[in-house]
Amino acid sequence: MDPASGSGSNDPNPDESPSEAPGAALPSRYEAQKRRDWNTFLQYLRNHKPPLTLARCSGAHVIEFLRYLDQFGKTKVHVPGCPHFGCPSPPGPCACPLKQAWGSLDALIGRLRAAYEESGGEPEANPFGARAVRIYLREVKDGQAKARGIPYEKKKRKRPTTVAEVESSGRGGGSAVATTSKTVPSMTRSQMDEKKMVLKTFLSLY
Repeated sequence: MDPASGSGSNDPNPDESPSEAPGAALPSRYEAQKRRDWNTFLQYLRNHKPPLTLARCSGAHVIEFLRYLDQFGKTKVHVPGCPHFGCPSPPGPCACPLKQAWGSLDALIGRLRAAYEESGGEPEANPFGARAVRIYLREVKDGQAKARGIPYEKKKRKRPTTVAEVESSGRGGGSAVATTSKTVPSMTRSQMDEKKMVLKTFLSLY
């Protein structure tokens, strides 16, 4: 997320950013990004007309901030009248607007929600966790999925079945018995046949 603030600068405000002691460990990439996002949001509140304080910020103001960030987006979102609407790989350019991707906005809200509480805000009053913000993000997700033809469904990873699960399921019904029989290695049967052949050969000698 690299939006320019209304004043044309993204430099952290020294009054808002904690000073780093000499020799202190560098923050992680996530922490550094969270700090930049938090400072950008505070700058947005200061440039708001009329100016807003954090205490008066609501879910509606957060949604307004997310819409403001769309001007810095890099994701092409086709409008319903566009011939490329719903096409995952458009064959040519179009005049549809660029916006922030849903995934970027969702991650941003997560960082700002954490930063708000780390700055002393009460979890119950956290505007980034407001129901209106969740609804807005869901609408953005569904709208971009239709416009870009890319569903945002999470793929369920298949968990490998363990031997214990097969044995426990085998006690419950006949369908699991078939599963158990499939797990019997063919080597066991071949070994039994081999033993029979050895026994027959041994008896023929007498």
